[in-house]
Amino acid sequence: MPTSPGRSPGRSPARRAAAVLAPPAAVAAAHIAPAATWLPVVRRRLPRLAGVGRPGHVALTFDDGPDPGSTPCFLDALEALGVRATFFVLGDSVVRHPSVVRETVRRGHELAVHGWSHDRPWRPAPADDVRALLRAAGAVRELTGRYPRWYRPPYGVLTSGRWAAARAAGLRPVLWTAWGRDWTAGATPASVCSAVAAGLRGGGTVLLHDTDRMSAPGCWRAALGALPGIVDGCRDAGLSVGPLAEHEVPPAVPRSRSR
Repeated sequence: MPTSPGRSPGRSPARRAAAVLAPPAAVAAAHIAPAATWLPVVRRRLPRLAGVGRPGHVALTFDDGPDPGSTPCFLDALEALGVRATFFVLGDSVVRHPSVVRETVRRGHELAVHGWSHDRPWRPAPADDVRALLRAAGAVRELTGRYPRWYRPPYGVLTSGRWAAARAAGLRPVLWTAWGRDWTAGATPASVCSAVAAGLRGGGTVLLHDTDRMSAPGCWRAALGALPGIVDGCRDAGLSVGPLAEHEVPPAVPRSRSR
């Protein structure tokens, strides 16, 4: 039986459409596959990515700032506790609130990159990923004179494109081993302390948020109120608390870019 020009025998329109769509789908799957990096299995198999450091230390980290309405409250609370931390900042907020950035560094805290904006990277855009991280890291360096070392992707979604972008920008991806679930409307200081304690061990990295920009309004107060309990709990367990710079997480990304 003859076939129409350009049509392969034995293939229905549905099968031909599937064949055309298969390559983009495969690309998307490869792009999103590393996004499961927040799963507990990563903490066992990729401890450096999870932020596991020396056993006697806990790294305290904050995401989504800077925020002039809330970040200074955290700076005051940390100073009262005698603790320094790592703040994963968004580039678009850095350029809007430079005084908060400078004050964070002046008080001895470490700045890291959380991206340029808090978007969801479901579609591959490798060139955009590189530009965004370079732009965010450059904004931090311009304000502080220091090039950041760490990168944590929004939502903990570390796609293949963002992993490659981190390498291109000379940034070390790091996630967390314990979080306070402080972004929810029902969060309280007690619930945040309990959530952190459930997942925290020596050598772990704690994730909190110093703003409600991407969370329920006012929820940052729960994280702020939980800080004394979290720090005291670590100290009672014989653990020191500080930034990732003191965590002794060995670098996994070659820092080949000139600073």
